[in-house]
Amino acid sequence: MNFQSQKIPLQIRLGKTILLLLFVCANSFWVRAQEITSPDKNLSLKFELKDGGIPSYQLSYKQKPVIKPSTLGLEIQNGDSFMDGFTVTNSAQSSVDENWDPVLGEEKTIRNHYNELVVTLAQAKNNNRFIRIRFRLFNDGLGFRYEFPKQNDLSYFVIKEERSEFNLAGNHKIFWIPGDYDTNEYAYTTSKISEIPSLMKKATIEINAQCPIKELSVQTPSMMKSDDGLYINIHEAGLINYPAMYLEVDAVNNKMKSHLAPDAVGAKGYMQTDAQSPWRTIVVSDKATEILASKLILNLNEPTSYKDVSWIKPVKFIGIWWEYFVAGRSTWAFGKENNVKLTDDFTKLTPNGKHGATTERAKEYIDFASKNGFDAILIEGWNIGWEDWINNWKEEVFDYVTAYPDFDVKAVHEYAASKGVKIIMHHETSGSATNYERRLDRAFQFMNDNGYDAVKTGYVGKIIPRGEHHDGQWMVNHYINVAKRAADYKIMIDSHEAVRPTGLNRTFPNWIAQESARGTEFESMGGLAPDHTTILPFTRLMGGPMDFTPGIFQTDLSYYGTGSTQRVNTTLVKQLAYYVTMYSPLQMAADIPGNYERFPDAFQFIKDVAVDWDNSYILEAEPGDYITIARKAKGKNEWFIGGITDENARTANISFDYLPAGKSYIATIYADAKEANWNKNPQKYTVTKVIVNSKTKLKQYLAPGGGVAISIKEGNNSELKGLKKI
Repeated sequence: MNFQSQKIPLQIRLGKTILLLLFVCANSFWVRAQEITSPDKNLSLKFELKDGGIPSYQLSYKQKPVIKPSTLGLEIQNGDSFMDGFTVTNSAQSSVDENWDPVLGEEKTIRNHYNELVVTLAQAKNNNRFIRIRFRLFNDGLGFRYEFPKQNDLSYFVIKEERSEFNLAGNHKIFWIPGDYDTNEYAYTTSKISEIPSLMKKATIEINAQCPIKELSVQTPSMMKSDDGLYINIHEAGLINYPAMYLEVDAVNNKMKSHLAPDAVGAKGYMQTDAQSPWRTIVVSDKATEILASKLILNLNEPTSYKDVSWIKPVKFIGIWWEYFVAGRSTWAFGKENNVKLTDDFTKLTPNGKHGATTERAKEYIDFASKNGFDAILIEGWNIGWEDWINNWKEEVFDYVTAYPDFDVKAVHEYAASKGVKIIMHHETSGSATNYERRLDRAFQFMNDNGYDAVKTGYVGKIIPRGEHHDGQWMVNHYINVAKRAADYKIMIDSHEAVRPTGLNRTFPNWIAQESARGTEFESMGGLAPDHTTILPFTRLMGGPMDFTPGIFQTDLSYYGTGSTQRVNTTLVKQLAYYVTMYSPLQMAADIPGNYERFPDAFQFIKDVAVDWDNSYILEAEPGDYITIARKAKGKNEWFIGGITDENARTANISFDYLPAGKSYIATIYADAKEANWNKNPQKYTVTKVIVNSKTKLKQYLAPGGGVAISIKEGNNSELKGLKKI
């Protein structure tokens, strides 16, 4: 602008020049650094470009640092990286506040409320090739991801490594399992970050098909607690067409950075634009209960595109399963032979005399399920191939449509249908994903033809294609393909030994549960520490529901007379509490039916408890120590409470203020007896009925390794009469 030619007074010209300079300086800062806050203003995110055009972010909660300045970017194979040389070419902020209803879940309605910052970054040295980093800041934490728009100078590339940093503000207490490309089934270690190197060897116990990461690393979800009382959880959301993320640990400087699972040739991810990474998630609060209540990971996943979800339903089931683990009481395999091919005539196998999945046994389980109101039974070991599968890296082990000679598929289906019971199919792949994909449509059609609408898939063993990993991009896409193909047949999926979940049950709601952690089966193989299930909801369950398989009443396995000294490290009542504290819309009563018949009053809770919920209330929690949760059954005026503790006895403080005011209810309390203990007298318990209302406060004793379970129902005057009010 030519001020002189317009004959503007000198003082005005000077003023406008100063304003222009201020605008230029402010704009320069604006494109280099920006800040957004969460809707409640507790969380603050700052993004900036450091010297050299390096993207960086930092996060604080109530003015306490959570993530100190941390760099962002990706290294590329055979090309320039997305690490530096950036300028900000565009920036946009927006807000979203909406509600949505999950098909199955812990809440009938979930609020999705966040403020968003999207920064577009260009690299002049690469013809202004550009990417976007999208940040979403919720009241309960942060999600961010990389986006790679379609453009002339960016179409196809291979990721060498993602370099997202998490520069923590201190040497936090951390609940962790070792980084491993092939298994999540480790026991948790609790330590300071600085202690991880010295404890890693002990923590890396031997597990089938493990592949520990050479670099010092831990798996996500990673749960931490700072010295000044902040709870921090790092994970990911929306894992699609990308490898799973682990956290490399700098135990000296309290830093973590992303580490991706490789494929068979060492590449991390094959990307073709338009594409994006999964979300990297950081859930933060000064209350442990709010970590468990967070729905951030679900909110970051895409809504389902399924037009009809009416066939997706919660399931409570029993199964021919636990008897295989109690010291060889029965077996998956039919024959004695150890060198078997799918082309063999299985009718000529020599029976081993212990095969569990027989027509007769299936009918016994069906009768029990029908009598006690269960929806379904799982039958494992029904199909040929189990004779020599587990220690052999074989391409073709199972065909998913051919039954052993002593299992009549049609007869079992007809008998179950006559009793109003469904059968849950079992597809063990032995890690041979290529074999499973070839047979998938025939297997699902076989299920449709024989009345199966749910399947438990398994991936025990090293993966085929050989060299791929359970958590690599190829297998991530495989699990999703199975879920999507199953939806075409209206089949629900419960996957075991798969990559840990990242909230995809919102996008693919027929993928109703996963194992992907150290579950109940390990109680028969060395045991689970009493604090294990006080950690899992803060770690594994942050990503989605778990098929933990609770409900073991016979906790001392020497009961079966096989010489085993193994025991389940809980009280009987703690097993009841799991149905509330370990969320899943697919819940198994995992013990052998005869054991439930020995404890009919305790078994009543399993028969009554819901598996789908309108509301959930996290009453109290501390990772590694205790959890108490109340939930309202979907569509019913019924509530259920579960409380668990670690190896220490404690008193749970239970409120009932979520009950409708002005009404009285019957609470049936299943409690540890005073002399109960996880390793002594685990089956000692009491059952008491009392009257409660919204003002009731209950202090309830929990034995070492114990718990409490409470069912709350409406009652008429005659039912309330004579009961004690608390």
